Amino acid sequence: MDKKKILVINPGSTSTKIAVYCGDKSVFLKTLRHSAEEIGQFEDIASQFEFRKETIVKELLEADIEIDDFDAIVGRGGMVKPIASGVYEVNEALKADLRKGVLGQHASNLGGLIADDLAKNIEGARAFIADPVVVDELQDVARVTGHPEMPRRSIFHALNQKAVAKRFAKEIEKKYEDINVIVAHLGGGISVGAHLRGKVVDVNNALDGYGPFSPERAGTLPTGALIDACYSGKYSYEEMRKIVNGKGGLVAHLGTNQAHEVEKKAAEGEPHYKLIHSAMSYQIGKTIGGCAAVLKGDVDGIIVTGGIAYDKLVIEYLKDMVGWIAPVKVYPGEDEMQALAENGWAVLNGEVECKTYE
Repeated sequence: MDKKKILVINPGSTSTKIAVYCGDKSVFLKTLRHSAEEIGQFEDIASQFEFRKETIVKELLEADIEIDDFDAIVGRGGMVKPIASGVYEVNEALKADLRKGVLGQHASNLGGLIADDLAKNIEGARAFIADPVVVDELQDVARVTGHPEMPRRSIFHALNQKAVAKRFAKEIEKKYEDINVIVAHLGGGISVGAHLRGKVVDVNNALDGYGPFSPERAGTLPTGALIDACYSGKYSYEEMRKIVNGKGGLVAHLGTNQAHEVEKKAAEGEPHYKLIHSAMSYQIGKTIGGCAAVLKGDVDGIIVTGGIAYDKLVIEYLKDMVGWIAPVKVYPGEDEMQALAENGWAVLNGEVECKTYE
């Protein structure tokens, strides 16, 4: 089988990651940093399109990488309509919703747009997105809250959660579709998902207000206190949104979003840091326990991934708290570029069928 050449594009708020894969081997990886001044000249995410694309092309040319050689370009999926897990070929409907940012404006919306623009000028090349954060496989009962106008939404680290769950399944010589696992992605946001036979049937909204608090997000807050704060006159709408996402969690308690700094001070025995560090770990463990209930105790493994999975104190806390449920497997960090490339290969090699966005 010929080795396929794939370009992966992952736009973030202040950077764009690009990678080139030949077969299963990464042959080029680069993070392109964008200054506040560069980003600040644009009115919104969509208007950054040409700037980001030209930066990518310039970097590839300077690295002597032939742009015409790619079989596929895989972009990070954005805030489109809720969709099933899988790989989606970029079409007009998808591009329209990426431009709109149906569920919100985020730099990742540019991934599929740039992928399509580059691919259409390469003979035979295809453009995809894979497992965006809006993947929705929730069982109906998990959507219902105490008010019909406020259902739960599925917004989580779908790409990495799915990738590590499949990796774990392969290691225990089973199919992802045949196992039950709980995956806790611990990063700037924290999502904990119950994977039932290949579907994430329950997961907290890691973006704006449900589940454990994280370095920058407040997680679940007492509803009455939140309402009081909204009408106190102390905060504007924008400031309340920042309390929930951006200035919550470790930032609110300790003034930093650097989890490794908190780990260091907690390990040194500083009381307040130790308390907040333990509280975050406690909330993660409690959410894992809730997912175990969703899976009715039939759990093949608990997977901990993301940047905070390097934190030995968090891992020790979680093993002590939830290790009785199932073995705890740790995959520290997150390799989104590899996961995107793997999804592209799977389609090109005929291992999975590409889905159509409507």
